[in-house]
Amino acid sequence: NLINASLLRDEYEAYGSLFKSTSDTEIITHLLAKPTHVSKPDPLAHVLNHLQGAYSLLFLFDNRIEAARGPYGIRPLCIGQTEKGAYVVASETCALDAIGAKFIREVEPGEIVRLDENGLSSRFFVKAGTVTPAHCIFEHIYFAKQNSTIFGENVHEFRKKLGRQLAKEHPADADVVIPVPDSGTSAAIGYAEQSKIPFDMGFVRSHYVGRTFITPDQKLRELEVKLKLAIVNEIVAGKRVVVVDDSIVRGTTT
Repeated sequence: NLINASLLRDEYEAYGSLFKSTSDTEIITHLLAKPTHVSKPDPLAHVLNHLQGAYSLLFLFDNRIEAARGPYGIRPLCIGQTEKGAYVVASETCALDAIGAKFIREVEPGEIVRLDENGLSSRFFVKAGTVTPAHCIFEHIYFAKQNSTIFGENVHEFRKKLGRQLAKEHPADADVVIPVPDSGTSAAIGYAEQSKIPFDMGFVRSHYVGRTFITPDQKLRELEVKLKLAIVNEIVAGKRVVVVDDSIVRGTTT
């Protein structure tokens, strides 16, 4: 999410640059190709200092891979290593688990990690202590997979903590706690554990429908929600139900 991408794009289009997509990150390729940037001692670091916003980026060059995390550390990025010694860079640790790689560490805010024939090296494009980290809370609440460790804490356990706290702040006299799957499940488990109310799956989710809150049209969002979630009548009929979701963005699901 580059908040100055449009401004930079307008500037480059005015000088004749052609863009092939609406992606905000396409501007980076134009910045890297600019002769005055190429001539810098560290062109990539120089370009990254022109960007404003939240990002974790991976660059594939002819002889190396470079990964960079924004100076605020809003988006996660981590390094792993396979049994054969190959290095892996991913947004979430669950990607490392999927290929049997071992988690080494997170890429630090403002850090560039270089992977080449000599192994792994790193440098910083911002001075340490000049920027206060600002992690995105939505990573833990919604974006990340439950078996990932983000910002030093397991996602599933974090969401359960939120559910327990929700039960303390908003207790309910109910018969069953059900989640809005899948990202609301962990918090619902936490709510049920804290409140001692039985937990059950009152919704069935279709995994053929993606994230509805990013769909641009409201009518289409409403249709997708109807296709995405189905009620299990035998679980909820005639009962007092606590429904736990991970968050409310547009309120369409709610």
